Amino acid sequence: MRRRTIGTTPGTRREVGALALGTMPMGTRTDEKTSFAILDRYAEAGGTFLDTSNNYAFWEAGDQGGQSEALLGRWLRGRGGADGLVIATKLGARPLAPGTGYTDNAEGLSARTIRESAEASRERLGVERIDLLYAHIEDRATPLEETVAGFADLVREGSVGLLGVSNHTVWRVERARALAAAAGLPGYEVLQYQHGYLRPRTDIGDALCEDGAIGGAGPDLLTYVRAEPELALVAYTPLLGGAYTRADKPLPRDYDHPGTPARLAALAEVAAETGATPNQVVLAWQLGHDLPIIPLVGASSVEQLDESLAALDLHLTPDQRARLDAAS
Repeated sequence: MRRRTIGTTPGTRREVGALALGTMPMGTRTDEKTSFAILDRYAEAGGTFLDTSNNYAFWEAGDQGGQSEALLGRWLRGRGGADGLVIATKLGARPLAPGTGYTDNAEGLSARTIRESAEASRERLGVERIDLLYAHIEDRATPLEETVAGFADLVREGSVGLLGVSNHTVWRVERARALAAAAGLPGYEVLQYQHGYLRPRTDIGDALCEDGAIGGAGPDLLTYVRAEPELALVAYTPLLGGAYTRADKPLPRDYDHPGTPARLAALAEVAAETGATPNQVVLAWQLGHDLPIIPLVGASSVEQLDESLAALDLHLTPDQRARLDAAS
């Protein structure tokens, strides 16, 4: 599998597979046998970058989450450890009590929560060090200085390698990174946001993000990544949960605007020319992007994973890329 580099600091910088695998439904919606088969196939194909969170998937089980990390820990023990793999997890959006959610009762990003939640994640995963730890959602009730210091302490102690951030407004990402730099502390180096080929509307607000829809990599974020070469962007939900190819999976409301049909038409045209599926064209478009984008794909079967893996061998021509980019 092709490789990407995340991080810039010697000792924590890592080479990862160009296609990351998300494990969100594993342990709940996706049973253990199927999950293990998907993970085995990913590793067999040279994949090394696994993504989870301490709150996956509380909405499926009606509790606080942790099933995905626990399943991944069992799989890691079965293979003899995490050697050769890069394990990423997140904290901050775990509900404080069963029956609640991250919009009304999230654990937040206090220094105490960061330490306690990271320790719990390491125990579920069965690892001595978390390779990449993300701040999952914003916590505007906790001073950024406290959050920055809390994450940095774990890196300096060696229980965490790299730091990342997800679903934050750009100005808070930059502010946190500036605070870390000024204090000589490790800061965020990996960004995880929803990003795919279709362009979502940015005028639909969200309860967790006053400046636009939560998690979307809008023009400001993409410009920021382009201006900061030490950053890497992990793009989650690039295939929109199957909406490109499945009639039973409608596009989210964010994509209900006049530009969407033109981009879908360009996507279908290139897919027909290459003999690839629309999903594979989307992933190939991201993999060949001028920005350091790592698509983060999910799979509920080995067959779905194989479709995504095949995108690694699909190389779009400059003309095809130009037509995909120009459609609007």
